[in-house]
Amino acid sequence: MAGLMGQSERGAVAILRKTPWMFVFFIFTGGLLGGVLGEILRALSPDGVIRDLFLIGFDPGINPPFTLNLHLISLTVGFTVRVNLLTLLGMILGIYIYKQA
Repeated sequence: MAGLMGQSERGAVAILRKTPWMFVFFIFTGGLLGGVLGEILRALSPDGVIRDLFLIGFDPGINPPFTLNLHLISLTVGFTVRVNLLTLLGMILGIYIYKQA
């Protein structure tokens, strides 16, 4: 009878394969959730020192965007990443969760 039991009936535990792509995924997801939480905090919190502490950050990236005009096609490349304390805390939490999985 044991041979007829499915995997869900045996209580198998899913194992996370720790690949570099999964590590990047956890960092990106943690940063994204921290950034969303920061934007919610920006909208809901009153002005003050605590708000400034959590929400003041920096925007590294290519600004203004780089444009290559070849007369047949025009290519514009640029990106900006908004980083604040909550984004960094989310990334650190993502790394912690990845290490614990």
